[in-house]
Amino acid sequence: MIGSLLYLTASRPDILFSVCLCARFQACPKESHLHVVKRIFKYLAYTLTLGLWYPRKSSFDLHTYSDANFGGYKVDRKSTSGTCQFLGKCSFLGLARNKIQ
Repeated sequence: MIGSLLYLTASRPDILFSVCLCARFQACPKESHLHVVKRIFKYLAYTLTLGLWYPRKSSFDLHTYSDANFGGYKVDRKSTSGTCQFLGKCSFLGLARNKIQ
């Protein structure tokens, strides 16, 4: 189920955070994780008109910026990183994460 949701994140960035969070627990999932995945599918069923549309003849200018700070997070001294993607003039994805050690 997680694989099909990860495939959908290319056109549905609104579910990206939830799906990636569920994917972290794919090795040993619990019943609560299954309920969350079912809730994501229910959300998708009620929001069929949402999503990114890539016109065939439009320019596809994708720009990506990233930054990293190695060991600078003062709480647990783990590294943090962040990215931001622009498709044309619109920002469509921003992501920040802590490194898991």
